[in-house]
Amino acid sequence: MPMTTKYADFEGLRTQALALRRAGLSRRQIRDRLHVDNNDLLNRLLEGEPPPDWTKRPRAKDDLRARARELRLQGRTYDQIQVELGVSKSSISLWVRDLPKPERKRSTEQASAIAKRGWEARLRRREEERRHAKAAARQAVGELSDREVFLTGVALYWAEGAKDKSYARRERLHFINSDPNVIRFFLRWLDALGVDRERLRYRVSIHESADVTGAEQFWADVVGVERSVLQKVILKKHNPKTVRKNTSENYRGCLIIYVLQSADLYRRMEGAWYGIVGAVAARDHQNRT
Repeated sequence: MPMTTKYADFEGLRTQALALRRAGLSRRQIRDRLHVDNNDLLNRLLEGEPPPDWTKRPRAKDDLRARARELRLQGRTYDQIQVELGVSKSSISLWVRDLPKPERKRSTEQASAIAKRGWEARLRRREEERRHAKAAARQAVGELSDREVFLTGVALYWAEGAKDKSYARRERLHFINSDPNVIRFFLRWLDALGVDRERLRYRVSIHESADVTGAEQFWADVVGVERSVLQKVILKKHNPKTVRKNTSENYRGCLIIYVLQSADLYRRMEGAWYGIVGAVAARDHQNRT
C-alpha cells in the first residue's frame, strides 16, 4: 500500500502510536495527537497492542454471566440457574454452552416443576419492575397547576365527552365514563373552570342485569351527593347474541355528568383543544425546517 508524504515515516509513527497507547490513550486521542485521519492506517499503527482497560465498555450482565458459569460448573441445569438468577434460558445458553453438560439427576416432573418456579421468578421480577416504573412516573408528575389541569381536562373531554356537530348543535358539557378516577378528575377540571356543583346533574347508565341500586350508591359516593339526587337511571337492554365481559361484582356501569348553562364553557373547551392542536402542529413544523 503506497504511503502519502504525510505518513511516509510509518515506523516512526508506529513507535509514537504504541507509546501513546501504552500510556493509556484512546484511539481518538492518538488520532488527534498524531493527526492520523485514515482509520486503516491507525489500525495498522496500533496492530497487536490491546486497548487500555478504561476504554472497554462495562457490561451490565457480566456478574450474572460469571455466576451462571460458576453454577454450571457445579453441575446445575439451565432450569436451576434460571431459578437462582431470574434470567432467561436463552441468555444462560449463550453464557455456558461451551461448558460440559451435567448429568440428568431429576425426573421430567421435577424438571418441569423447577422450570415453573423459574418462570414464576421471572414474572415476579417483571411485576416488581412494573411497579417501580409506575411509582416513579407517578411521583414525577408532582403538583398540577390550574393551567395544567385545564389543558389535561380539555384533552380528556375531547376524547370522552359529547361534542357539538354542524348537523346537531350540542354546545353543552356532557361527560360519561366508567372510571371513578376519570370522573373525579373531570370534577376537578370543572372546579378549575369555576363551575358551581349546583349546576351539575348526574345519571347512571348500566346494564339491566347488574346491581343498579349498588351502582347508584357507588357513584353518589364518588361525586359526594345523596343517591336521591341522581336522575333516573338509564338501563341497557341485554342482547343475548353478545357475550358481556363486564359482569363481575365490580361492574358499576357509567356515570353521566351534565353541566347546565355550559354553552360558553363548551366553546372555551373546543377553542382550547384546537389551540393545543395548533401548537403541536407549529412545533412539528419547526422541527422539520
